[in-house]
Amino acid sequence: MDLFDKCRDFTIVDQLIKEGIYPYFHALETKQDTEVVMEGINEIMLGSNNYLGLTCHPDIIKAGVEALKTYGSGCSGSRFLNGTTLLHLQLEKELAEFLNKEDCVTFSTGFQTNLGIISTIVGRNDYIIGDKENHASIYDGCKLSYTKKLLRYNHSDMADLERQLQSIPLDAGKLIVTDGIFSMGGDICKLPDIVKLARKYNARVMVDDAHALGVIGKNGRGTASYFGLEDEVDIIMGTFSKSLASIGGYMVSTKSVCNYVKHNSRPYVFCASITPASVECARAALKIIKTQPERIERLKEIADYARKLLKEKGVDIRDSEAPIIPINTYTNELTFIACKKLFEKGVYVNPVVSPAVPVGQSIIRTSYMATLTNEQIERATTIIAEVMGELGLLKK
Repeated sequence: MDLFDKCRDFTIVDQLIKEGIYPYFHALETKQDTEVVMEGINEIMLGSNNYLGLTCHPDIIKAGVEALKTYGSGCSGSRFLNGTTLLHLQLEKELAEFLNKEDCVTFSTGFQTNLGIISTIVGRNDYIIGDKENHASIYDGCKLSYTKKLLRYNHSDMADLERQLQSIPLDAGKLIVTDGIFSMGGDICKLPDIVKLARKYNARVMVDDAHALGVIGKNGRGTASYFGLEDEVDIIMGTFSKSLASIGGYMVSTKSVCNYVKHNSRPYVFCASITPASVECARAALKIIKTQPERIERLKEIADYARKLLKEKGVDIRDSEAPIIPINTYTNELTFIACKKLFEKGVYVNPVVSPAVPVGQSIIRTSYMATLTNEQIERATTIIAEVMGELGLLKK
């Protein structure tokens, strides 16, 4: 069998394009904002993780431009060698202070952050216990580690988590990993119960706060802050590509854990550092998060308003607590058709289909920004209800 046979046999994309329902790679012609232009069509953006609407903020753009002028376009090396600037160190200090941890390590992407942490912290005799709905980057981090075993517990099922922990020797190294806010479902992990079980079974806890920073917790500090458990979570990771309006990722923990990761993590040591402009954009966004808590309040208001209108219009949504509202479309085909119709009518959303979700559980993932207006939400939800009605997907 030829190595490339699998590539030639991968015909689903051509099939979807032929049917006119291929939903991916729509090109932006404008900034990432509440309304964008894609392929000449004006779209209300309900598919972005730009939760606080900061990607177009003038202070952030100015910070990035100034860093570009001062430091150039890149560092041309890893943080371990020539790729560290004073800006990187300042951002790490500010993040550690904001999140009430001793130290911080920044990575070049959020995905790489999970790879870099998990593959370094977990050794050959250690175990990982993770929620089945954890992000793909967590799973890939587990694959890169030399973990003795990865145990997955049913989504937010604390009885199942305890059963998994009971199967592991008490004196073995254990890392419980969970999303803070789950990226597809928009629900919040049961962190108080996870922490209790971690104490009982001598495990460490890591929370992926990619979708929680700037969204929940005091001043947007994330899941641990939301539950008052900042001292009980051992490692918190997050990204810059969402509320921080940039690109990159971070982990906060104790000085010893951060120091170990900085000197032993292959995805950290052998990767070029974040560009200075990206660092300064993240720093400027962090400053806004600290000083403008009303943005976080507005984000909750706008998401709750969208939830309310969708329910009133009979749209079949899943329960969620965050600015992520999944709409049930069930089959891959219906999901693709719905996304095409919505795109043509001026609402951009994201399809989530099998195998990313189990067969028969496909969804449209909608996500919301603090800068969306009530009028935009009213327009978008009306269009969504129209399309769901055309496809027979409204609740009766």
